[in-house]
Amino acid sequence: MTPIADRAAARLAWTRQALDDASLTLQPASSDASFRSYWRTTHGGQSWIVMDSPPQHEDPRPWLAIGARLAAAGLHVPAVRTQDLQQGFLLIEDLGSRLYLDELNEANADQLYGDAMNALLAMQTRVACDDLPPFDHAVLVSGLEVMPEWFLQRHLGHTPGCGEWDVLEAAFDVIVHNALAQPRCFVHRDFHSRNLLAVDANNPGIIDFQGALHGPLTYDLASLLRDAYIAWPRARVEGWVESYRHRLRDAGVIDASVDAARFLRWFDLTGLHRHVRVLGQFYRLWYRDGKPGYLKDVPQVYRYVVEVARSYPELADFAALLERHVQGRDLTQVAA
Repeated sequence: MTPIADRAAARLAWTRQALDDASLTLQPASSDASFRSYWRTTHGGQSWIVMDSPPQHEDPRPWLAIGARLAAAGLHVPAVRTQDLQQGFLLIEDLGSRLYLDELNEANADQLYGDAMNALLAMQTRVACDDLPPFDHAVLVSGLEVMPEWFLQRHLGHTPGCGEWDVLEAAFDVIVHNALAQPRCFVHRDFHSRNLLAVDANNPGIIDFQGALHGPLTYDLASLLRDAYIAWPRARVEGWVESYRHRLRDAGVIDASVDAARFLRWFDLTGLHRHVRVLGQFYRLWYRDGKPGYLKDVPQVYRYVVEVARSYPELADFAALLERHVQGRDLTQVAA
């Protein structure tokens, strides 16, 4: 058998043994941009998820460790029934398939985002994070550098000249300084509509938290409200941002010196960091890894980058640089 077939056979055999049911089958539940995959099975009238996390590629131990911290803080993460760390198989609670991305609409957005911000506040105030890897200067800069390599050079076929590198570096300095100026807290890193599930009790269900870091206060808020997969009018987003600032102030995380303008700048430029990185990462997933599924979301990410950068004078040259080289191209089409 091929390695893929070998893995599938091992996964099925392990699941049947774990649930003591030689007749059960597995169906794809979801996948992500990594080597990890998820499979759904039913046993005794109950649905379960099998996480397949090949240890040589995706060590499952960070997922278990971070999940335990979140659960201890009262957050709804998948409970673990059994595990095999040597093979990289975990049998976990099925939180269902009602992704926020599919559930959100004009009528329920305030409620669903309200629940998500309640969960975010709990993460930021109850979850120990000082021992997590730091979202520091080196991590921030390396994330930004993905964009020139994979978007400008690989996709657009443009190598920046010295003057353009000066523009990029000046913009990156502004973005990094903004992130480092904020209070530090637990950062999920992908707290958005594809990693939040609408559930009946203790909403939302939270997944894909294994890459958590100790980092900027507004990073997860920007991930949530400036989501690459669903967009809302700027005025509505800014209303949610301001409501969350009040929650943070009431919780004692920030004080009155962090006014609405300062907090919005934190939020905007932290979201800009995320989307500059994603703009490169989505193309890297295609050109390096052969995964085209994210290309359809690039136009929204690009719009975020340009619109936010335009709104800050010190980033206007950066926005103009990107617009000059995109020039109306269809960003969903890969280069030949």
